[in-house]
Amino acid sequence: MAIKTEPFLLNIGPQHPSTHGVFRMRATMDGEVIVDMEPVFGYLHRGIEKLAEERTYNGFVSLTDRLDYLSSMSNNFAYCMAVEKLAGIKVTERCEYIRVIMAELQRIASHLIAVGAFLNDCGAFMTPIVYMIREREKILDLFEMVSGQRLTYNYMRVGGLSQDIPEEFLPALDKFLEQMPRWIDEYDQLLRQNEVLLARSRGVGILPKETAINISASGPVLRASGVKWDIRKVDPYSVYDRFEFDIPTGACGDCYDRYRVRVEEMRQSLRILGQARKQLPGGEFQTPVVQPVHLPVGEVYGHIESTRGELGFYIVSDNSIAPYRCHIRAPSFLNLTALRDMVVGWKIADAILIFGSIDIVMGEIDR
Repeated sequence: MAIKTEPFLLNIGPQHPSTHGVFRMRATMDGEVIVDMEPVFGYLHRGIEKLAEERTYNGFVSLTDRLDYLSSMSNNFAYCMAVEKLAGIKVTERCEYIRVIMAELQRIASHLIAVGAFLNDCGAFMTPIVYMIREREKILDLFEMVSGQRLTYNYMRVGGLSQDIPEEFLPALDKFLEQMPRWIDEYDQLLRQNEVLLARSRGVGILPKETAINISASGPVLRASGVKWDIRKVDPYSVYDRFEFDIPTGACGDCYDRYRVRVEEMRQSLRILGQARKQLPGGEFQTPVVQPVHLPVGEVYGHIESTRGELGFYIVSDNSIAPYRCHIRAPSFLNLTALRDMVVGWKIADAILIFGSIDIVMGEIDR
């Protein structure tokens, strides 16, 4: 016999560890079941797109770090590419390879946090995320070598990089590339067939392929729904067309598929890193650019396959030293639009898991 209950509102966040940042879920509940959910953000609003209009083109690079602060190198990469595209600046071969190396290291570092936090949401309290932070620290050591920083790097510049990689960087990278495959195998042994993980995530929070496409989802969220779309393949930029790698996809778009896609993407990033390391040319790391940079009158859109999906910068130039207008296409923002459809009908404990499987960073949502 069904027991009729009165719907009630439940606020989760904005200050709650399971909201992965200052995010609020305003859920309408029938007992433990979610019948409606309104995502609320705006608590971290910093107006970064307007700040871009008050900075020089190179001066804005350090603020792109603060967007997706778990993928700062990727933010630098996308922004510098957009500016260089409109300015007609061609960066050196060495710079292109170093940028790719940094972007793929950043993808692995960010996925380690995404997977570890997701497993924490599953109930595997601390153990998996501590394993993954262990490996992330090795990548942060590499980033510290080249930039002196461990979170927001300000490493790339319009026309190249702030400095070349130091001599100790490549031996440390070689050691990481030798060790990391074994660590990923260790995760698989620990987790892939874990009964609790399978029970909590398989068939939970399904995002159908058609819905994922219609909301402009991208990155692992889109690929987990079975859509084989990766900008590094479909619209190659930098030197990605010189590398062999696969695009992992899921079968049904549930939480488990999103977890598996991220793990497999780490393996593919290691493939790219191995090839880039072998092909890394000598030469200059920076194309001489007159400072401050002046862009011709016009508009440009530059995009990359960042950790969470398509990250794009749309810039309008009026031939001054700063963008006339700047708009950021943030993957976390668009991926988040699927949340309501994914959680309705599930229990509150499942909603935490579903939300964690999207892997958002609030910095690029509350712009």
